[in-house]
Amino acid sequence: MMLIEETAVPSAALPVEAFKAHLRLGTGFAEDSLQEPVLASFLRAAMAAIEARTGKILIAREFSWTLNSWRDDTGQALPVAPVSALGEVVYTNRLGVETPLAPHFYALEPDMQRPKLKPVAGVLPAVPTGGAVRVRFQAGFGSDWEDLPADLGQAVLLLAAYYYEYRNETNVGEGYMPFGVSSLIERYRTVRLFAGAGQ
Repeated sequence: MMLIEETAVPSAALPVEAFKAHLRLGTGFAEDSLQEPVLASFLRAAMAAIEARTGKILIAREFSWTLNSWRDDTGQALPVAPVSALGEVVYTNRLGVETPLAPHFYALEPDMQRPKLKPVAGVLPAVPTGGAVRVRFQAGFGSDWEDLPADLGQAVLLLAAYYYEYRNETNVGEGYMPFGVSSLIERYRTVRLFAGAGQ
């Protein structure tokens, strides 16, 4: 099973100016633009950490997900949310020959926690033995920063500020999130009913 981010968050969607204001950085200096790539990198890192912790994609982009079998052929849960559109479903046999599944055989069941790829009738066709299936889809709250829920946007700024403030520290625990960030994202975390529920 492999999830690939096919498109990156556009630089224009990053709230660099809001982040500068959050950090209370001075403005109007000739060197203002020199910090922008650094600030953008902290914003990207904070977004990636929050997406990994919650399973929610913040800024809309394209993904492809490859798996070797369906967990549930009556409706396969997708690995992230929210999903706004399905692109294609392509089967690959053990020889590498690809066969697209016609779009009228499947549909998206939207859900903020666990969206699903559903068969229109019956079940999803079985994945070939020794082969795989690739699902392309678009996920994210929207294409602009303003499309994010306010609490998630605030969590990104808080975490990016934390990374900025402690950028020279080497002893911060891996995966650590400040309390304020953890409390803001808690309601977005997907409850795992069993191991690998998102598979």
